Amino acid sequence: MKDLVGIKELSKGDIELILNTASSFKDILKRDIKKVPALRGKTVVNLFFEPSTRTKTSFELAEKRMSTDVLNFSVPTSSVVKGESLFDTVKTIEAYGVDFIVIRHSSSGVPHFIARNVNASVINAGDGINEHPTQALLDAFSIIEKKGSLSGLKVAIVGDILHSRVAKSDIFLLSKFGANIRLIGPPTLIPDIADRNVEVFYEMDNGLEDADVIMMLRIQIERQGRGFFPSTLEYFRNWGLDMRRLKLARKDAIVMHPGPMNRGIEISSDVADSSQSIILEQVTNGLAVRMAVMYLLSGRNEDA
Repeated sequence: MKDLVGIKELSKGDIELILNTASSFKDILKRDIKKVPALRGKTVVNLFFEPSTRTKTSFELAEKRMSTDVLNFSVPTSSVVKGESLFDTVKTIEAYGVDFIVIRHSSSGVPHFIARNVNASVINAGDGINEHPTQALLDAFSIIEKKGSLSGLKVAIVGDILHSRVAKSDIFLLSKFGANIRLIGPPTLIPDIADRNVEVFYEMDNGLEDADVIMMLRIQIERQGRGFFPSTLEYFRNWGLDMRRLKLARKDAIVMHPGPMNRGIEISSDVADSSQSIILEQVTNGLAVRMAVMYLLSGRNEDA
């Protein structure tokens, strides 16, 4: 493939290839010297139209670990503020001969639009409420590290499903591998999903029973536009993860969160910092996964 714009377009084999490649790159990250010349001479532009800490820094560090030349595009100081169109912006960037464009945008479908109009490889770093493919890949990688497989696992995804691009990509991926997905949250924040692998729960306690994986999501106030629940205090009381609720899941259940976390709203601090939490391990695994994605899109694996 030329681009990675979504999980929906990937086959099970594609995903397995990415995860297996990521495993090799994670070994590199354990070395004293973590940099490899795999993509030396390649150029990457990080084009982020939305705020980001984890995804942006993860991509930038992954790019540097692969020895690429990195340009971080600053939207506030660019011609975008003068009215330049997205099409003209990306065509200007393409004219420099770049090899990769990593794009995050508030509008769904923007990475697909760019991919159709440039020769560079486009990687979706999150588009609106559509998808966030590399987050789903790193989530899968993290689960497999702890559980050995995705098939048959009971995975509870809790929170703002409606506005979460992470949830959508995770549902696409987990469904391809036969996981049993439970969506938990207020009725106002769970969309209709026609998937035989997906169950919906509006009560936290029932949904968490015997879960193998608990994936908490951020409440995305900036995308909601109107009140979907009375207050954050009531939200935590009904759908927040605390130690009492964690005990409803399996004893070896793992807790995940794509970040940033709203402590005391979605998750209590004692759970976030507990031995069952793999939230920081997700961050580490994101480096390996994003290195693998760029390496495979470059076609360098064909030379191996």
